[in-house]
Amino acid sequence: MGRLLLALAASAVCVSCTTTGLSFDQGSRSVEAFNRSLSQATTRMDNTAMVALWENDGISLLPAAAPMVGKPKIARFLAGISAQFPHARMQSFDMQCFDIETSGDWASEWCREHQVILLAKGRPVFDSRGKMLLVLHRDRDHVWRIHTEMWNQGRAQAR
Repeated sequence: MGRLLLALAASAVCVSCTTTGLSFDQGSRSVEAFNRSLSQATTRMDNTAMVALWENDGISLLPAAAPMVGKPKIARFLAGISAQFPHARMQSFDMQCFDIETSGDWASEWCREHQVILLAKGRPVFDSRGKMLLVLHRDRDHVWRIHTEMWNQGRAQAR
């Protein structure tokens, strides 16, 4: 269960011209900028930066868990994982996102992620893959944030 929780915590996530004045390419690029921020926060295992990427009423849907609704609950979840694995360090993180769709101040995409986390000495390396569906929303400040995230365990890709 701890491995699954660690994977879920590290995981965890597009605009039209008429309402925002942005072209599809600009909306797509701004979602890609959000993805870079998400990847950086995950790589650094920076809970504060991760929580900042969520809407106040954001929803995280993780396997075998009740929905987590709101930044405070998501922040407590991440803090709990950090407390459970205080010496964990991200060795590598890769996230590739596909099919960015934009409509006004809403965007969706799906992503594949692969993370390798070094745990405390004597513990095996945590090597996990997952898939995420992210629904993003942009508020008046024009910053994309996660409205809804759905994550599930992925499989190792054939090489």
